[in-house]
Amino acid sequence: MDLTRCLLLLVLALLPAASAPGAESGAELTEEEMRDFLLTGEVVRAIQTGKGTTSPYRFTLRKGGREHDASFQPVDEATPFKRFDDGKTEMNFRDSWKYNVAAYELARLLGLGDMMPVTVERRWKQKVGSLSWWLPVVMDEEKRRRDRIPPPDPADWNRRMFKMAVFSEWVYDTDRNLGNILYSKEWHVWMIDFSRAFRLYTTLRTPANLVRCERRLLERLRELRRAEVEARAGQWLTGLEIDGLMARRDRIVAHFDRLVREKGERAVLYTHP
Repeated sequence: MDLTRCLLLLVLALLPAASAPGAESGAELTEEEMRDFLLTGEVVRAIQTGKGTTSPYRFTLRKGGREHDASFQPVDEATPFKRFDDGKTEMNFRDSWKYNVAAYELARLLGLGDMMPVTVERRWKQKVGSLSWWLPVVMDEEKRRRDRIPPPDPADWNRRMFKMAVFSEWVYDTDRNLGNILYSKEWHVWMIDFSRAFRLYTTLRTPANLVRCERRLLERLRELRRAEVEARAGQWLTGLEIDGLMARRDRIVAHFDRLVREKGERAVLYTHP
């Protein structure tokens, strides 16, 4: 979905990328320092964007003389049956901020934390939601395709897209669209907005997207234990949602093992810094 995307993309008009401390704007804060800033920074400004169906907020936080913006998404909707504007339906529909936090923590667990904005759970007034570090974004994948902008290093770009495909299948993200893939001016890639992920299905959603896999990512998935998932994300996921994660993990590993047997390791697996 485009809720968080709409908020984050406002950085183009409202906040110069160079002023946003992060992975590529001076690297003056570590990941843990960003987490602490999000958790403890004073909210000095809160603007409800009116975008999407849940109207997320853009916060300005201040701590120790530093100011930085963040995206606050308090949506937490659950219904046995959901009909969308395009006529599609979904049983046991869930749209929750909790999944944004869980996705970030699980990405870190797999070594993909640099592909997502630092995200924490935060209470503000009477609301609880996910709070994500404001990113130095210059475009999303929709704009890249529309304007036919080629990545400067296609091989590196493809490797990152393969990682994203694996992660999206694992968490069963039902809304991995072009607006949820963001780029910095240095072509760093981020994936955002997982509020409609973590369905209960034990099968894969789009296995045809699983073409190649980074070696370390596959081995990390293979070695992953349920206790690790529970320790990292159990606060935001139910037991049934974790059941789905572990079942899909098994299917992803089996899928790539089969591809290696059929095509050879060099055609399927790769190493990526």
